[in-house]
Amino acid sequence: MSTLLLALGLVMIIEGLAYALAPSLIERMLEVLRALPENAVRQIGLLVVVSGLLLVWLAFQLGAG
Repeated sequence: MSTLLLALGLVMIIEGLAYALAPSLIERMLEVLRALPENAVRQIGLLVVVSGLLLVWLAFQLGAG
């Protein structure tokens, strides 16, 4: 459970920094996402999920947790 809380906290820090340091970049990224077809956005989301799973797996292989 502590690993899950750590991961959630790190995600919140990174997301918060993006909004705090580059809000105009976030707005431009959202505009680009709105222009993409729904299937493309879904594929990007799935790619990010798989990449995240691979990173978590790699972290556990290296001794995290």
